[in-house]
Amino acid sequence: MLQDFKNFALRGNVVDLAVGVIIGAAFGRIIDSLVTDVIMPMIGAITGGLDFSNYFVPLSKAAHTDMTYEEAKKVGAVIGYGQFITVAVNFIIIAFVLFLVIQAFERMKKKPAEAPAAPPEPTKTEVLLTEIRDALRSRP
Repeated sequence: MLQDFKNFALRGNVVDLAVGVIIGAAFGRIIDSLVTDVIMPMIGAITGGLDFSNYFVPLSKAAHTDMTYEEAKKVGAVIGYGQFITVAVNFIIIAFVLFLVIQAFERMKKKPAEAPAAPPEPTKTEVLLTEIRDALRSRP
């Protein structure tokens, strides 16, 4: 059983998957930092420091709108629609950045040379003339 597990764990697909997951996690951190540390501050500067993360609707009497979202969550039930908006905007930005990165990688790949087009089929007239030529050549 130990030998079977070793064969399974060292199979090429499992190792490739593990490498892909590790690189994907590292790449995810890079993209998250790009969005959090570079893009969102620019958006904040453009919108005048607008921050959706503290927009919420209190559902309990203990929570009120003078609190931050985190404080309100600690004292009672709240609907954090601002946090949802922030996460949705982050997702859109991340998806767009990934789209741009994948496009750049695709452009960097060498494209295979296109195969030359096959010559067009001969027309009926050409076929007939070829048959006549061959018939005349075969006469003694």
